[in-house]
Amino acid sequence: MTPAGKARPSLLVRALGAQTSFQASRALWGYIFATPWILGLVFFVAGPILASLVLSLTEYDILAPPRFSGLANYRTAFLQDDLFWSSLRRTFYYAMVYVPIAVLGSLFLAIMVNQGLGGSNIFRILFFLPHLTPGVALAVLWLWLLQPQVGPVNYALGKLGLPQPGWFTDPSWALPSIILISLWSGMGGNRMLIFLAGLQGVPQELYEAAEIDGAGAWSRFRHVCLPMISPTVFFNLVLGVIGALQVFTVAFVATEGGPARATWFYALHIFRQAFRYYRLGYGSALAWILAVILLVFTYIQIVYSERWVYYAGE
Repeated sequence: MTPAGKARPSLLVRALGAQTSFQASRALWGYIFATPWILGLVFFVAGPILASLVLSLTEYDILAPPRFSGLANYRTAFLQDDLFWSSLRRTFYYAMVYVPIAVLGSLFLAIMVNQGLGGSNIFRILFFLPHLTPGVALAVLWLWLLQPQVGPVNYALGKLGLPQPGWFTDPSWALPSIILISLWSGMGGNRMLIFLAGLQGVPQELYEAAEIDGAGAWSRFRHVCLPMISPTVFFNLVLGVIGALQVFTVAFVATEGGPARATWFYALHIFRQAFRYYRLGYGSALAWILAVILLVFTYIQIVYSERWVYYAGE
């Protein structure tokens, strides 16, 4: 073999070695830059999750070391804690009322903004502003607006000769008030923007083809728009259910679960047990029950989504 023939494999090997070294260097630097996030995930997310699972099997009140109790906390929740079932029912009721209205309302606002009419950008900002309000400030604002004696809402209702509800002070009105506030802040937020992105992703040619075939506005929306944005609807529905079952901030600030426990939601029950009564073991068990409930509901939605969610790539 000629000397040139001997040099070719050597050059090829060196080129492959250099490429491998370059790829290894890139991978190493990738891990280095990702290290802060990985450490945060391990110490501030995964670590506390595993710790709460261990604590859920113990009796722990901060003052004394944890004492292993097995499934006693879970038996207490299901068999002895009256507030467990009532708070769970109240949370499910909130989710059943809030999620459909919020999803449909967000879709309606997105359709309005997507029409391309004059001032659409202004309306988009106005719809999104309530979502930017912090939860605590939101609750304080609505406490003043819905104050039964001097609140502007009841004052206006009185001038119109309409009934003036007790809102947060009346057990029959407290839960609807929480739902009203959540809808006001949630319909025009991220959910609306996600719907808007989905609507803008529908090919215009499909609308034009349906219009040529004689389809009206409702038929185009039902047979063209809805199937194309069904993945977006599914995504917002899953996030909506997860968020609704964790409702906490507005009820905690506005009513603290009252009056007469009318707004005692499940997340508020977890908070009270863990951080007011310092039953951290029991609070961890309640949190894991909620985690399982969320997983079950998400799984059910994923299974049934195969019947109505259309993916264009399939």
